[in-house]
Amino acid sequence: MTERTATTYEVKDGVGILTLNRPEVLNSINRALTAEVRQTVMEVANDANVGVLLITGAGRGFCAGADLAEQAERPKGMSTGQGVASGMRSSLNPMMTELYELKKPIICAVNGTTAGGGVGIALVADIVIAAKSASFISVFAPKLGLIPDLGVTWHLQRLVGRARAIGMAMTGDKITAETAAEWGLIWKCVEDAALMDEAMTIAKKLAAGPSNAFAQVRKALDAAGNNGYAAQLEYEAATQGVLGDHPNFAAGVRAFLTKTVAKFT
Repeated sequence: MTERTATTYEVKDGVGILTLNRPEVLNSINRALTAEVRQTVMEVANDANVGVLLITGAGRGFCAGADLAEQAERPKGMSTGQGVASGMRSSLNPMMTELYELKKPIICAVNGTTAGGGVGIALVADIVIAAKSASFISVFAPKLGLIPDLGVTWHLQRLVGRARAIGMAMTGDKITAETAAEWGLIWKCVEDAALMDEAMTIAKKLAAGPSNAFAQVRKALDAAGNNGYAAQLEYEAATQGVLGDHPNFAAGVRAFLTKTVAKFT
């Protein structure tokens, strides 16, 4: 791809580290950032040496959401609202879908303020770790007269329940990292200085694991929200049938029986 202008990407110990890199505007989402995130997802998906994608932000914030200056630009003949919807359908929604469907675990290390669509990028991760100084703010409705997007409406209620989801969305109150962890919005809150070490520790652990199974864990848990009990039991059986034929299952059983460390592919 062309030279990156809005992100950086490096591979370390089997972990692909994507850093949103527009610190002067709190890593707000513009077309370049969207394109580079999508390219990174493709690279991670196709790189056998990368088992996990780790996303973080440069500077004092994780992501402030959409770049509103760029949002003002729209194709001729479109209303403002039509332009917003068109941009979501053509680039933002595909970016979020590709992140969600990545068949490798995603970890997000939230290093500061995350607002608006930045919350959506954080919550699409399988595991979210936040520094104590971080916060989560849903600014859409109270500040902009919009509903939360980039998947926030899908995640919030599932993670924190309807009452807290509506409260966050309507008030736009700042939710601290500690409160987010207490509510179950994120996995863990850690000291600022420990954020990347903690994120990398988890990332390297998952990178050495059976990534094919991790991808199915995400799908199974999300499917459970729409399935009845019997349907979910059948979903589990069908998925185990597929995973059971993968070499990783044989490797895991062999390691368990011989009390050794499994080597997964």
